[in-house]
Amino acid sequence: MPTTFDRRSFMGYFAGAGLSSTLFPGVLWAKLSAGAAITVETIASAEEVAGVTFDPAERELMLDGLKQQEQRIEALHKVSLPNSVSPAIVFDPRPPGKKIPIEEHRPMVRSKVGHRPLTNDPEDLAFLPVTELSELLRRRRVTSVELTQMYLARLKRYDPVLRCVITLTEDRAFERAHAADAEIRRGKYRGPLHGIPWGAKDLLAVRGYKTTWGAGPYKDQVIDADATVVQRLDAAGAVLVAKLTLGELAQGDIWFGATTKNPWKVDQGSSGSSAGPASATAAGLVGFAIGSETLGSISSPSTRCGTTGLRPTFGRVPRTGAMALSWTMDKLGPICRSVEDCAIVLDAIHGPDGKDNSVIPAAYHWNAHLSPRKLRVGYVKSAFDLPLTDPNDPKNTLHATKQFDDAALGVLRRLGINLIPVDLPDVPYDPMRIILSAEAAAAFDELTRSDRDKLLVQQGKFDWPNSFRTSRFIPAVDYVNANRLRSIAIQKWDELMNAVDVIVTPTGAANLSQLVATNLTGHPAVILPNGFRDDGTPVSLTFLGGLFEEAKLLAVARAYQDATGFHLKHPVVPLTLPSPPTG
Repeated sequence: MPTTFDRRSFMGYFAGAGLSSTLFPGVLWAKLSAGAAITVETIASAEEVAGVTFDPAERELMLDGLKQQEQRIEALHKVSLPNSVSPAIVFDPRPPGKKIPIEEHRPMVRSKVGHRPLTNDPEDLAFLPVTELSELLRRRRVTSVELTQMYLARLKRYDPVLRCVITLTEDRAFERAHAADAEIRRGKYRGPLHGIPWGAKDLLAVRGYKTTWGAGPYKDQVIDADATVVQRLDAAGAVLVAKLTLGELAQGDIWFGATTKNPWKVDQGSSGSSAGPASATAAGLVGFAIGSETLGSISSPSTRCGTTGLRPTFGRVPRTGAMALSWTMDKLGPICRSVEDCAIVLDAIHGPDGKDNSVIPAAYHWNAHLSPRKLRVGYVKSAFDLPLTDPNDPKNTLHATKQFDDAALGVLRRLGINLIPVDLPDVPYDPMRIILSAEAAAAFDELTRSDRDKLLVQQGKFDWPNSFRTSRFIPAVDYVNANRLRSIAIQKWDELMNAVDVIVTPTGAANLSQLVATNLTGHPAVILPNGFRDDGTPVSLTFLGGLFEEAKLLAVARAYQDATGFHLKHPVVPLTLPSPPTG
């Protein structure tokens, strides 16, 4: 799998059940949709898709039951089920008997921030991390209004190139920035996000503004509520300045308006689906952003754009008010310019809200002084040991980031970390992708049945419209059994994470089994920049943690980031796109 996470190369992790569209003609449900009666012949045709074989007597016996089933499905289709309605089945990533410490209020322990001299140009602040911006605001050396003006100006200036904005929330932003400044002047300081401008992936509902999900069929949709994460960041005093792009319905970097660009190489897409949050954060257009991941949507654009992304444990952050793609795999998390920024944002948004039943009241305490030398750190030896190329095919790059990844192990050892070789659990992860396929098709069932899926921009073999259609042929029995296999994977990963606290792995070496596996098991990850190619584009490294152990995970990732400093380099974004080559 290419380390650049090209959308078309990466799409297999987001798309359909892998069933051939050539099986559509003659199958049972296709005939039913045309009003045909169920017969033993249609049952025989449907067996091709279901992967089973019955004899004529068995098919005859099935007729009455299938007709009754047809009536129940027809009745179900008459019920309107908004995307916000979740199934009555709640996924829990904890294996049986797993005890998680319960939340208790403990204030964050942050790192010490030095005093930065200010210039007369507010744009000198554009690329500062939240850790530094917050101290400038707290000491009243800069105001929230000034930061808001600066970031909005940059959003307007660079969006024509980056195409990372769907909607500016300018009126809301200035109202809250003025309020933040007034509170800080009165001595009411809410914490390190008070007055910090941020951007939301446009699958988060914001009252009074469109929530488009990046998709043409929903481009005028207004949801009369604020997502829980938006409410919590409001309460922390953060200032929402923009609703940022996502690939349509959380796939890739193409949305109904354009393709979001990589600030490091603007003739290249930003990857996705948290396309706008990664692009805008990398380009210094927001202080931080909130993205989401189901199967790579924080990892992939963070890699492409050189940002630091945190995918929290499944069940850590409420998804109330966010578009549902997969109820058992969707996760919301921060995309920032530093690891500690991610730690600070997570502190503000985690914990139950009484609405998302998947959220667990697990303890989280960020302590910047936690030494990684006190933690057990594993590394996926087989992934680091992969050769740069396949000796039987020099054109087939197996481990294109090998020089960067090998250097990373050296840095970790110089930090005094004793690296423990580990192997990832050997489980067939790829077949379990039908879980996402089935749930996504259910989430957008009405879109498919109404034929409005034709309004989506992407209409290829592996894009959502076709994926939703093929996923309707996933047998319910196999969906359940895929989740049973998932239970085995969860148990095996728990055994692995009992032996270590954190695992470091190449983000995209040869195969992405760690990405698929941990999105299925719900384990958290930090993805951070790990160097730059000859063309100036970034590469990344991934750290994995135990369930609800983000504090340990972030401590190791921060130590590595501080030792390397790759996150301190910033792109220079042109004001216009380069002209295409001629001749």
